[in-house]
Amino acid sequence: MTANVRLPLEARAPAEVDEGQLEVAVCRTLADLMQAIAVRTLVYMGEQACPYDEEFDGNDFAGATHLVLRRNGEPIGTLRVRWFADFAKVERVAVRKEHRRGRATLMLILAAKKLAEKKNYRKILGYGQVRLIPFWEQYFNAYVRPARDGFVVSDHDYVEMVVEGVPPPDALTLDSDPYELLRPEGAWNEPGVLDKSAGRAPSNPGAFA
Repeated sequence: MTANVRLPLEARAPAEVDEGQLEVAVCRTLADLMQAIAVRTLVYMGEQACPYDEEFDGNDFAGATHLVLRRNGEPIGTLRVRWFADFAKVERVAVRKEHRRGRATLMLILAAKKLAEKKNYRKILGYGQVRLIPFWEQYFNAYVRPARDGFVVSDHDYVEMVVEGVPPPDALTLDSDPYELLRPEGAWNEPGVLDKSAGRAPSNPGAFA
């Protein structure tokens, strides 16, 4: 369901596979982003010989959120979400080769879906390789957009696929609490540093009088 997914995805880990402690996090620091970029470089440039200019396409800082998946603290996977007016677009899913048997890819996609739903998105778009259509249909109830032609990206056949989002009751809206909207990406349910401002009196009450 995503641009440049060329990996042999396997949805379930055999019982004997020890996946360790897996955790998906939103990239909020330079160190987080460097880990995500390192995984993408290993997978797409190192393993799949993707040209640098095609992999790092100018959209990594253009309204994008990056997720990083870590196993026992080691970065093993990543993806990118770009935000448009009425849909979110999941891209650049990458999981290191030695960690593809198991839940890694599912965890990443589900985390991206949950993030988009919290932000009140009801449509999640991705470009899926034709060979991976059954994966997206089975695990995410995705569907291929009707009356849309397939296309080629970096030498692979793709189609447009959509996952329907179901925003939770506490999804973010224009009417959300101001402090909630000020909190770090993905941590809207946790008090942020600016929440402390609520207990202080304004120091410049007449500034805009």
